[in-house]
Amino acid sequence: MANIIQYIEESFGELVHKVTWPTWNQLQSSAIVVLVASLIFALIIFAMDFVFGINSGDSFWKGILGFYYSIVQQ
Repeated sequence: MANIIQYIEESFGELVHKVTWPTWNQLQSSAIVVLVASLIFALIIFAMDFVFGINSGDSFWKGILGFYYSIVQQ
């Protein structure tokens, strides 16, 4: 039990005194970078789904390939 308490005390001391925490401005900058990157990835995935999405059944949007296949199959 003493080893666990010692481990917790040492971990707390290391987190308080040895870890370099980012400033508020650095956190905001990092959050903006993550947000922009996430939006770019979402747009890329949406575009791929929009272009290549072929849904079975009577859906409104089948994608560009879905329209092409429906024209070719007729």
